[in-house]
Amino acid sequence: MKFFHLADLHLGKRVHDFSMLEDQEDILRQILDLCEKEGPDAILLAGDIYDKSTPSAQAVDLLDRFLVDLTQRVDHVFMIPGNHDSPERLAFGSRLMSREGLHIAPAYQGPQAPYVLEDSHGPLNIHLLPYLRPGLVQAQFPEEEITSYTQAVESAIAHLSIDSGERNLLVAHQFVTGAERSDSERVIVGGSDNVSASVFEAFDYVALGHIHGPQNILSPCLRYAGSPLKYSFSEKNQVKSVTVVNLEEKGTVQVWTLPLIPRHDLREIRGNLDDLLASAPSSGPEKEDYIRAILTDEETPPMALAKLRKAYPRIMRLDLDNRRTRHQSFVDDKVREDLSNLDLFSGFYESQNGKPLSPDQKAYVEKVFKRIGEEDQ
Repeated sequence: MKFFHLADLHLGKRVHDFSMLEDQEDILRQILDLCEKEGPDAILLAGDIYDKSTPSAQAVDLLDRFLVDLTQRVDHVFMIPGNHDSPERLAFGSRLMSREGLHIAPAYQGPQAPYVLEDSHGPLNIHLLPYLRPGLVQAQFPEEEITSYTQAVESAIAHLSIDSGERNLLVAHQFVTGAERSDSERVIVGGSDNVSASVFEAFDYVALGHIHGPQNILSPCLRYAGSPLKYSFSEKNQVKSVTVVNLEEKGTVQVWTLPLIPRHDLREIRGNLDDLLASAPSSGPEKEDYIRAILTDEETPPMALAKLRKAYPRIMRLDLDNRRTRHQSFVDDKVREDLSNLDLFSGFYESQNGKPLSPDQKAYVEKVFKRIGEEDQ
């Protein structure tokens, strides 16, 4: 039985104040085309369907159209809420939609019976587990001590009806220890949301969401599909894809990927302003890419962003990498009390700019401090 594993659509997301809806609609169309071509039996959507718990009307409309088209191409779609989603909003009407093959996990209220699909190898049990926090699971099992994310997921799985002699697939949305994060993910300080990979041992395949870079954890059978689009410049070198999973007889699982090509790529350019402007494409798809420009000019050129935007209309971010920024530091807060205001300012200026005040600058600053002192008397 063949599945498409997808996750982290983040419909409605804005990246550096650019709406991604146009790009998301294009990538969803590619996914629909791949469904036509490859003919999967079912689709697994592993959470963070929306970017916000209260999505925009445009994001809701896009998901609605996508799911209608998807259910016309495959018999079953299995979807769970992630940490960005409102489980109650996402699951609205789910009992009605299940009749059309769209199965949505509700907010966690204890164990749910698996969905059972049949093929020539027998039953295949599909378990849906929405994003879990310790408090959610503790509320369902007050007799247990659940203080960590690992304990929460472990307890939720322990209460599922799992037949170890049959094939079992899990759709989940958690941060599994060892996964490589991207800048676009919501991070809990201290990594307290880590979940041990060992809690998933009962399953033949675990379709994970939450991490935006496609990757396996210990095995191809414990896998993040990743987001279908790049949502941060830390993802610039990633190849986004659809993960394809084929489960044959018990113990035989094949996993491969189908690449997704963004309408507008997200990439970095580096150099001084004149060189970046001279090398800018005059037309073609590269001109429309989302850009992070890193300027290496020692002095920040005036109107740099405005000039770059004419050459790269989708520039998202402008950063500096020069002697000053590489030597950023703060004046030691343990300075001697006998240092004057001029000495303190001079040290700060040099730490920020990589060079000392000129004699004229020093004379001007000294005059300013003298005037301030007179006004305070």
